[in-house]
Amino acid sequence: MSGEINKKIVFATKWSAFAEISAKLVMPIVSIILARLLTPDAFGVVATLTMIITFAEIFTDAGFQKYIIQHDFKDEQDFDKSTNVAFWSNLTVSFVLWGIIILFADSLATLVGNPGYGGVLIVACISIPLAAFSSIQFAVYKRQLDFKTLFKVRIISLSIPILVTIPLAIRFHSYWALVIGTIVQNLVNAVCLTVFSSWKPRMYYSFDKLKEMISFTIWSMIEAVSIWATAYLDVFVVGRVLSSYYLGLYKTSSTIVGQIMGLVTAITTPVLFSALSKLQTDKEEFKKLFFSFQKYVALLVIPMGVGIYCYSDLVTRLLLGEQWLETSGFIGLWGLTSSVTIVLSHYSSEVYRAQGKPKLSVLAQVLHLIVLIPAVYIAVQYSYKTLYITRSLVRFEGIIVDLIIMYTMIHISPWQMLKNIAPCCLATLIMAGGAYLLIHVSPNIAYQLGTIIICIGIYVGVICLFPKERTIVLDIANKYFKHKKTNRSNLRRCQ
Repeated sequence: MSGEINKKIVFATKWSAFAEISAKLVMPIVSIILARLLTPDAFGVVATLTMIITFAEIFTDAGFQKYIIQHDFKDEQDFDKSTNVAFWSNLTVSFVLWGIIILFADSLATLVGNPGYGGVLIVACISIPLAAFSSIQFAVYKRQLDFKTLFKVRIISLSIPILVTIPLAIRFHSYWALVIGTIVQNLVNAVCLTVFSSWKPRMYYSFDKLKEMISFTIWSMIEAVSIWATAYLDVFVVGRVLSSYYLGLYKTSSTIVGQIMGLVTAITTPVLFSALSKLQTDKEEFKKLFFSFQKYVALLVIPMGVGIYCYSDLVTRLLLGEQWLETSGFIGLWGLTSSVTIVLSHYSSEVYRAQGKPKLSVLAQVLHLIVLIPAVYIAVQYSYKTLYITRSLVRFEGIIVDLIIMYTMIHISPWQMLKNIAPCCLATLIMAGGAYLLIHVSPNIAYQLGTIIICIGIYVGVICLFPKERTIVLDIANKYFKHKKTNRSNLRRCQ
């Protein structure tokens, strides 16, 4: 039985990785195109709408997805009953919340800094019941480890921005392209998941079962609210004080950097959580695996982050276009701080969950919010530049909080973490020095792209001076060339 489960896990991980890689490759390209078709104002309007929608979706889901995935059901009948209760609860709450939003749409739009956009908010919130309809379907697939079907749905869903959002942006150059594209994407998800699924909702409901489920999911809801608050309360403050133009600059800058860094984190995070969960009782192996992951990820994201900082103007021009140059400073700082946050803080939450201590994640986020919100509120009163510098630097407070929790509660030393990534940091600093000297020779784009290749060479050369890091680099290179050679051999056989 265990062998069969392991095969399912390997198979599921493969398809999950395919889905994440596909998404992380397509979405930055879509963002690059849309940034050239729409103004920052359009992205600012949609950012405030998304803030309201995602908050509502926390309460429509109510942690039921995690319950369906994680709960140990008595039998198939018990699973079916719980799934139906979760489905109808989600759908009912979603329509109730949409109704409340319709009644108070103008007030809510004004509250988030977009007066006069109540009608747009009503239309955009069609996504709430559509997402609720899909939510439990997603959970059923994940419980059954049917990530192959989810991959198919993800690919179909990823085609919507290309087939719907981008053409609408070309035609209308309006935020409506983003709003309608999101609605169509949610609709396609709902239809595809229902058509492909062997489980279909039926007319069954039990308040006793609902009560049992809520008692299980209450901490999941609290954690979801804290995650939302960390992601969106600063957006709320910015939307209230500054114009939608600056909110668009602010949100799009962090999003595009997140998409770049996500090429690494989206693949490694689920694998790390699963692997650590299996080793939670073996402290030494647990720490060994954590440090190994941290080193591998640091080798990639730290030079990426510093590179984005050094080449922020070039990155902004290539990814967003000339009209976004005002925010290049934020893109650079956010890239730099993202690399440090990922390596020293991001994976801490996976450690907490793997140890069965989600309350530590909530604690870390609450302590971060206590500093984040007043800092953003004060900074936004001065200028956009003051805002993005403050917002970027405040992330170090979150890192310190996680390092303290890791040391006191998980018994992983911050000094060991810093020592583990020290060679990578040193090589990156030398690379950054080379970049600084090369960048100022010429502003020509082709020249600067050439200097990036030189900087990569400097980084790899320095990192290979360290024995452990050299072993990792050579191992990756050997696997790459071996895989390439195998592909060529297979191609010759086919011919």
